[in-house]
Amino acid sequence: MTTITNKTFDEERALYAAQDVLVKDCAFDGLADGESAFKEGKDVAVDNCFFNLRYPFWHDTGLKIENSEMTQLCRAALWYSENVQIVCTKLHGIKALRECANIKMRGCDIISPEFGWSVRGITMEDCTAESEYFMMRSDHLNFRDVRFRGKYSFQYITDSIFDNCVFDTKDAFWHGKNITVRNSVVKGEYLAWYSENITFENCKIIGTQPLCYCKNLKLINCEMIDTDLSFERSDVEATLTAPIVSIKNPLSGHIYVPAVGEIIMDIENAYGEVIIENQICNKGVCKCCA
Repeated sequence: MTTITNKTFDEERALYAAQDVLVKDCAFDGLADGESAFKEGKDVAVDNCFFNLRYPFWHDTGLKIENSEMTQLCRAALWYSENVQIVCTKLHGIKALRECANIKMRGCDIISPEFGWSVRGITMEDCTAESEYFMMRSDHLNFRDVRFRGKYSFQYITDSIFDNCVFDTKDAFWHGKNITVRNSVVKGEYLAWYSENITFENCKIIGTQPLCYCKNLKLINCEMIDTDLSFERSDVEATLTAPIVSIKNPLSGHIYVPAVGEIIMDIENAYGEVIIENQICNKGVCKCCA
């Protein structure tokens, strides 16, 4: 493996089609303002490098990035690449990851609108992220100890698992399919509308009008806080551990809850049952715990 150290590159395609190379303590910055530094590379390792130019990693295979920084000017940093490891790195440019496959991230700091679109297989551990439309249309996500803040996250994702995460977001998991969220906190408005086969286990869910228009929705030992008008037109099986503000028109299934402020059943096909301390409420407008 060739090693390149302590150099600055600013030309177009500075290390185009590089193979079997370690690039260490280098900067990609300068007046020439060149793009696509590592395009079409293979088996490239990058350590402690600074990226201030656009599109550095496109169409790369077998890439490892460690202890590095991608600034706001480093737009669209990784596209169309596969078999990538990113460790202890800042990704602060817009659209930092897209159309990639088999990605592993650990200890990273992400500030990147439109991050992670159409990614096929990503493992993320002990990372922080700020974004909008985070991970849209991606599949096979496996997240652990991830802390996220932003809007419109995880829309249209499929076949994904989240464990011990904290998400402060709105419109999360819309149209998602085959998703499991465990031991996590999800705060935000309009959670998981139009989702299918989504399970929340030992989670804390906070915010208005969650979990509406869902198919095969499951909640296992979850706490719901400030969640009004929940489960509207959803097929749901839920066991809740704390009182809930209100439930509206679940279409089918059972909701077990210690107390509820209001149950609204005002459409003909709302057949879901709400079981409150051995009572069953599935008709009319109830003030069960006033």
